Amino acid sequence: MADWRALREEMVARVRGRGGIGEEVAGALRAVPRHLFLPGVPTGAAYRDEAIVTRRDAEGRPVSSSSQPTIMALMLEQLGVEPGHRVLEIGAGTGYNAALLAHLAGPGGRVTSVDIDPGLVGRARGHLAEAGFPGVEVVCGDGAEGFAPGAPYDRVIATVGVWDLFPAWLEQLAPGGRIVAPVDLNGVQRSMALEWADGHWASRSVVACGFMRLRGPFAGPEVLRPLDRDSELMLSLPRAREVGDVLAVLGGPVSELPAGVAAGPVALADGFGLWLAAHEPRWCLLSESRPRWLAAGAPGRWGFTTALGIVEDGGLCLLHPREAPAPPVVRAFGPGGAGLATDLLAHLRAWDAAGRPSTSGLRVDVYPGGDPRPGDGARPGDLGHPPDLGVPPAGDGDGFGTATGDGMATGGRTATGGGTAAGDRLVIRKRHTTFVLSWPAARG
Repeated sequence: MADWRALREEMVARVRGRGGIGEEVAGALRAVPRHLFLPGVPTGAAYRDEAIVTRRDAEGRPVSSSSQPTIMALMLEQLGVEPGHRVLEIGAGTGYNAALLAHLAGPGGRVTSVDIDPGLVGRARGHLAEAGFPGVEVVCGDGAEGFAPGAPYDRVIATVGVWDLFPAWLEQLAPGGRIVAPVDLNGVQRSMALEWADGHWASRSVVACGFMRLRGPFAGPEVLRPLDRDSELMLSLPRAREVGDVLAVLGGPVSELPAGVAAGPVALADGFGLWLAAHEPRWCLLSESRPRWLAAGAPGRWGFTTALGIVEDGGLCLLHPREAPAPPVVRAFGPGGAGLATDLLAHLRAWDAAGRPSTSGLRVDVYPGGDPRPGDGARPGDLGHPPDLGVPPAGDGDGFGTATGDGMATGGRTATGGGTAAGDRLVIRKRHTTFVLSWPAARG
């Protein structure tokens, strides 16, 4: 077995090889021994560029993990921690990310990590002390409420998927501060680095990602259903609905159709995944850690296999990307699968015709809701109405494509299943905020 220091260097080289990682963040990865935060995990596995699940609930859903080092590094780049910064982390996990933050903030900085799970809090404290970071404060509480005693913070980062930006985070952020959070966009996540500008929050960078969701009373409507323990097959839905016995349908007869659009795994997972979530309320994502149910040859870059699709009671279709030059294929299952496959292929062609928009070039503007209307002198955390987006006001609920919020639309027309249009922007209404997504470069 190679020395753990050599394994760590190999991990850092792999992470940097993916691009976008500067010397400061690479230095943090080199300084913090990841294996100390993963007791019981083989040292070689601890230094793979993979997420490692550390805890599951009674039904097999993952509820805590050490995230993939690459996405951790990318989000640290987004956050831009400097020596002396005060940092609030939402979601303690193993404590590894908090140690990276502490290294970047230096002895003059301060890192506070909040987690809702008392067991995780205790273990993270122990890991941090053993690794030489006893100064990190790990507190038990609901991350949606932040941690007011340590405010104000120069940086706030969420290491769990969140459905909305919560008012407490905005209130506890210092002037000129920055928030980085993996925000749910109807079931898909994008890590957004946001700063206050011109009366609203504007993105400085956006990165595709996938995190376990925030738990507790502020959790979003997303659903993760375990289907098969042996393969760890999971079904992800943007919100709860009846879809029947998916495993029985998946194990039945299957027909295969050519996609007709040549696109690689990354483009499909990133660009088409976001497009499908915006336009198709029946969309789903299947994932498994051990090959059994999903098509052989589907990419497993992060240690598990995924497939986008559409599901209804009695029918399922899945898009299976393949490595170039092989084009993707669509697989239809159950009596309703062929019709769903037709719909999926129509979405794929529409995404292709629109220029294949993706996370690259995406701009996100976030407007607080409520009163009074923000104007000159408005501060982060102030509540106010978003500007006139050409959409009716949202209500108080969480439903997709309804008058009660989280409505989504693009391209100047109503999205499938409802929603509201605003030119060529995608408008997503949350409980506390309104997100406006656009691709300025695509408009010329």
